[in-house]
Amino acid sequence: MENILTVSHSPHIAGKDTVRSIMLDVIIALLPALIAGCIIFGLRALVVTAVCVLSCVIAEYIWNKLLKKDNTCGDLSAVVTGMLLAFNMPASIPLWMTVIGSVFAIIVVKQFFGGLGHNFMNPALAARAFLLASWALAMTTWYPVGTTLPIFSAPDAVSSATPLAAYGAGDTAKYSYLTLFLGNYGGCIGETSALALLLGAAYLVVKRVIRIRVPLIYIATVAVGTWLFAGSDGIGSGDWLYQILSGGLILGACFMATDYTTTPTTPKGQIIFALGCGIITVLIRVWGGYPEGVSYSILLMNIATPLIDRFTAPKRYGYVKSKKEAA
Repeated sequence: MENILTVSHSPHIAGKDTVRSIMLDVIIALLPALIAGCIIFGLRALVVTAVCVLSCVIAEYIWNKLLKKDNTCGDLSAVVTGMLLAFNMPASIPLWMTVIGSVFAIIVVKQFFGGLGHNFMNPALAARAFLLASWALAMTTWYPVGTTLPIFSAPDAVSSATPLAAYGAGDTAKYSYLTLFLGNYGGCIGETSALALLLGAAYLVVKRVIRIRVPLIYIATVAVGTWLFAGSDGIGSGDWLYQILSGGLILGACFMATDYTTTPTTPKGQIIFALGCGIITVLIRVWGGYPEGVSYSILLMNIATPLIDRFTAPKRYGYVKSKKEAA
């Protein structure tokens, strides 16, 4: 009789989703942006992405092998990290830098802290920040659309300004909203086409992989902040739509600010997180020396996530207030 019932810890309801299925959905959602990047920047965009993905997978495999841990490459999280890292780099970046960035993302940011689910910040964004601090020129060299980039060697061409840099200089005439929406301009591989990114984000929302709460609040905060403070004619003269369609805002808001591990778990915490990302992005874009602030805003809020979770976590059932709280 004692074996009739088996009692275990909660939760007692198991969902159909697995890490692999979620990561596969994210990969599918990133494909439109990858296709757009290949159309805009040529075959080298695909090569950079492939090198990043392979480097991330191999780094994770070797790490698990050396530490005699189970092989986790099959969960596809390393593939997602490689794709996101590639999307945050220009197509012209030397391939050896992509390998270093991939190893840094997997080993230093992810595995040093215990692997998937234990990293305290987004590995792809952390690797991007590391590469930007180490090789700023290579990470901020953008080539005009139509430039033929050599596949396996560093290109030799004249770089061009991104839309955000042009906005800061007061030169926005050559970038129409349609150009920004389609992504036909120089920038990182996966950040330029708003159309492709929104298609992928819509897929994730429909599949219930992400909730629209964080991207919507993040983008809306940047829109309001840049409308108020990013204009040259005083408060309320900023071109908020130009700011939304430029840079890595949509990529960051939809694919990196929604990361399960590095973002708050409660709805209230997610709202605070998204507002913080938006405010920091506006501060950097409007008053900072660097035209883009998405990566740093998400990384800074990743660090604040444990604190946000602590103060927004619901009270336990049967929790008794202390005398100080009751007062």
